[in-house]
Amino acid sequence: MPCGGGMLRGIMETRSEKRFLPTTKAELAARGWDGIDVLIVSGDAYVDHPSFAAAVIGRVLEAEGLRVGIIAQPDWTNPASFEAMGRPRLFCGVTAGNLDSMLSNYTAGRRKRKQDSYSEGGAVGKRPNLAVNVYSQLARRVFPGLPVVVGGIEASLRRTVHYDYWQDKLRPSVLLDSKADILVYGMGERAIREIARRTAADEPLEGIAGTARLLGGRESAARDFGNCTMLPSYEECQTEKATLIRLAKLTEREQNPFSGKPLVQFHGARALLVEPPALPLDSAELDRVYELPYMRAPHPMYKEPIPAFTMIKESITVVRGCGGGCTFCGLGFHQGRFLSSRSEESVVREVEEMANSKSFHGTVTDLGGPTANLYGCRNGVSEACKSCRRPSCLYPAICPNLEIDKQAEIHLMRSVRALERVKHVFIQSGIRMELALRNPQYIRELAFNHTSGHLKIAPEHLHPDVVKRMRKPGPEVFEAFRKEFEACSQAAGKEQYLVPYFISNFPGSTEEEMKAVSGYIRAERWNLRQVQDFIPLPMTPAAAMYYSGLDYETEQPITVVRGLGERRSQMHSLKGKNASRRRGKR
Repeated sequence: MPCGGGMLRGIMETRSEKRFLPTTKAELAARGWDGIDVLIVSGDAYVDHPSFAAAVIGRVLEAEGLRVGIIAQPDWTNPASFEAMGRPRLFCGVTAGNLDSMLSNYTAGRRKRKQDSYSEGGAVGKRPNLAVNVYSQLARRVFPGLPVVVGGIEASLRRTVHYDYWQDKLRPSVLLDSKADILVYGMGERAIREIARRTAADEPLEGIAGTARLLGGRESAARDFGNCTMLPSYEECQTEKATLIRLAKLTEREQNPFSGKPLVQFHGARALLVEPPALPLDSAELDRVYELPYMRAPHPMYKEPIPAFTMIKESITVVRGCGGGCTFCGLGFHQGRFLSSRSEESVVREVEEMANSKSFHGTVTDLGGPTANLYGCRNGVSEACKSCRRPSCLYPAICPNLEIDKQAEIHLMRSVRALERVKHVFIQSGIRMELALRNPQYIRELAFNHTSGHLKIAPEHLHPDVVKRMRKPGPEVFEAFRKEFEACSQAAGKEQYLVPYFISNFPGSTEEEMKAVSGYIRAERWNLRQVQDFIPLPMTPAAAMYYSGLDYETEQPITVVRGLGERRSQMHSLKGKNASRRRGKR
């Protein structure tokens, strides 16, 4: 069985006959296949686009010469829905989709959402709560003895003991309830290729970077964990709420893929063993992943639009990873702190392919990723980076070892907007304002050429104590960026809007702290469009603060607003009208 020959060969073999990965036996037969090697079960509708994780992993495995099938949003009440293409030869991969299923299904008020952006027509009810557990258990039932591999952001952020906001309780590692054989955390391309190689060779799945396994009782008792970082056990975490702070700190400390130690966390007599993170893909490897033969469209089985695809279909991912380390964000635990940027040539090729489609109308809606203006920047290069245990390259100050390329993204934006058929190129991804202020030319380029009338920015809060807990820059950075952008917009002769994004009810933010935001809004006559009520995502430091009621750094008590009525008060203090502040108007 071919496996391990590399993704580049797979691109060359499949580009001439681009088609969707099979979803039915009829589609298998059309390829001349009598079965599949790997089955991927996803909680999202099947969109064959590099912004959808199931498609990426499917294409990576296909490029290894494997026969891959996808079952999207199966009927979890009917085990037969897993048997659409028969028993896979190697393993079944399970993901809840691009979002945690509880976040997909419920609001910050713990009420059922009225739309699921990753389902056909935005329909709700297409995925179960805690989908990784449900799908994995069904896979084991339908395919006894077949290895089950769980991955995606739900599995990634629930790999250790974690607080579940929607159930308001601590939960064990997802491996305990899902009964999967192995968990892949992070972006997964390296780990899934190694898992495929080992299952094909009938080799054990030990020691694979970016994975976690739940060991049996005997192995847990006999194994030497001397080279590992021991995390508080599930039982210890349940005894005292403050323990979750210690768990988060220990986990953050070992997230460096170059020097992180394995993590061990006992659940009763069984040890959860979390290997160090996988190394980030380099630029050439990232190019190959994004140039696999995606159809860049939803599977033709769907008759109604899929909202998430509609939103991103003309956007391009140019960078992975984020060095920000914001305490409310799961990216540091999933994509990782170390950056990978695609080559300009690869991005241009993708835009050209997109521009040649009949549906393209001349606008590239985004050149971005987690943070747009980290494109071209490098960390993880120096020896200091490889041994660094800081959770952020940007807070409390920009690390001198972060190599900032002030021209890479500017040159990329200019190259893309110079392409034939491209009329507009906009930036919709997040921008780190403190980085942008170091590069006034970048702000000018945004204002003159890459703002669609509105530029989204995320100060998150304006009270110094709260932004400190968020690991975000202070309000003076927001004010400096605002003035620079408005000056550039005026020089361009454009009336443009900044659209700031604020979070209400963050741990330590009471109505008193929110006055720093609401007071500024009234004084400057801003009318907000974007307010997010805080949601504690599993595994994040902010979730540990919310659960414990303690400041993450000092471990001193802080006020945490929990009741729905109290939470509404902070939301209402920010929500007023429906516009954003215009350039230069007071």
